[in-house]
Amino acid sequence: QVQLVESGGGLVQAGGSLRLSCAASGRTFRNYAMGWFRQAPGKEREFVAVINWSGRKIYYQDSVKGRFTISRDNAKNTVYLQMNSLKPEDTAVYSCAADSTRILSDYAPTSGYEYDYWGQGTQVTVSS
Repeated sequence: QVQLVESGGGLVQAGGSLRLSCAASGRTFRNYAMGWFRQAPGKEREFVAVINWSGRKIYYQDSVKGRFTISRDNAKNTVYLQMNSLKPEDTAVYSCAADSTRILSDYAPTSGYEYDYWGQGTQVTVSS
């Protein structure tokens, strides 16, 4: 069982920065790929970024490349999403997710259907 708790969301002006954190319970966190997803009102959930267990495989959605950085600290059971140069279109509820079905894998899933644990989400609002 894995429990995920996000934090760090809030209201920020366009061009500003936020760092989201996702704290995971369970000692096997370090074995899993971790992803960030977001969902804006009236829109489908979309992939933002993923990092595999080792940190060697990282992928981003095209719209956040160069602005967002995903990282993880396995000693702290935490994955981060550093968001810079925020835009109003980044406004959404951001959720982290864990893929516990692949252990110590180089595969880094980008589809939400490949994740089996989810956090409750944290709201990010970017004002223009």
